[in-house]
Amino acid sequence: MPRKTPPSSHSTVTTPLALSQLHIRLQFLEKEHQSLLKQIKRKRTELNNFVEQTRIFATEIFQQASPSFQKMAELDQDIHALFDEIFTTRKFGKQTFKNIEAVYLQLQLTGIISQKTNGKQFSTELDELFDNPEPESDFSRETAEGRYQHWQAQESVESQSVTRTEDKRKIRETFLRLAEIFHPDKVKDSQTQTDHTEIMKSINQAYQEGDLARLLEIERLHQVGEIIDLNSEDDLTRKCRTIEQQNQILLTQYENLKRELRLAKNTPEGSMISDSRKAAKKGIDSMALMVETIENQINLVSQIRDFVKDFREQKITIKEFLGGPQTLHSLDEEIMSDILEQMLSELMR
Repeated sequence: MPRKTPPSSHSTVTTPLALSQLHIRLQFLEKEHQSLLKQIKRKRTELNNFVEQTRIFATEIFQQASPSFQKMAELDQDIHALFDEIFTTRKFGKQTFKNIEAVYLQLQLTGIISQKTNGKQFSTELDELFDNPEPESDFSRETAEGRYQHWQAQESVESQSVTRTEDKRKIRETFLRLAEIFHPDKVKDSQTQTDHTEIMKSINQAYQEGDLARLLEIERLHQVGEIIDLNSEDDLTRKCRTIEQQNQILLTQYENLKRELRLAKNTPEGSMISDSRKAAKKGIDSMALMVETIENQINLVSQIRDFVKDFREQKITIKEFLGGPQTLHSLDEEIMSDILEQMLSELMR
């Protein structure tokens, strides 16, 4: 009679195989986990450094260019005051008055001076602009497309609300686990209380910022992670599932950091940092060049102020005034607008 295989023999073969697969799976997930933590740390450092560079650069600009900006503000006020005086003290025909208003409005619309409208001032010119709109420009289309893309992004964000809720729950679970261990009230020793208080500050900050990576770093640093039985299939399965969920949240956090850095670099301040780096490679002092550009702008606006002042004092005729300053005739309107409105963001491009 043939011998029967003992019933237990099947389990002695499959159980080690299942455990081996789980060990491999756990090893892979932990390797991925460590890689994500390192990438997040590097990207967070890169973002913080870039923001700090932007802050320092902005401070230097303010310190060096503040007198120039103050001068620009004074010139702006002077020009507005001159036009107010012209409109209230000079007598013009209806069409002439309208033409002078148009000059004043144009100076505002092109950004040479600040916009200042009172009551029905310039209503005729504005009505004409809206009644006879310019053909849709590429910029307008791009702006509309940008808004559409923004709405699409908003819908995408809303559709991910369930995922975000689950992420928050996992982050909260990690926070509560660490808070249970490191709450100062849990210990009696004064030194330990002091240590735990500092750790809890880091834990609270990471939780408020939704920084799972930082919470896990604290957990690993103090070796308070979950202890599992490497010979237990249930423990291994649970551990794999936990790390897999954490990795998904970490990946999202990493992508968010990349997006934040990209957005920071696309701001006017971020563009100035990039431009200054490019300039430095060419041996150009971008700060000095920027101050020089501001001074050129001041000279330009000063000439406009003096021109309007001459008209107020009737040193030039109405025809000469409507013709504009000779020094501006060679400047294209679009170039002037770039110089006056986008000087800082477009510098060095």
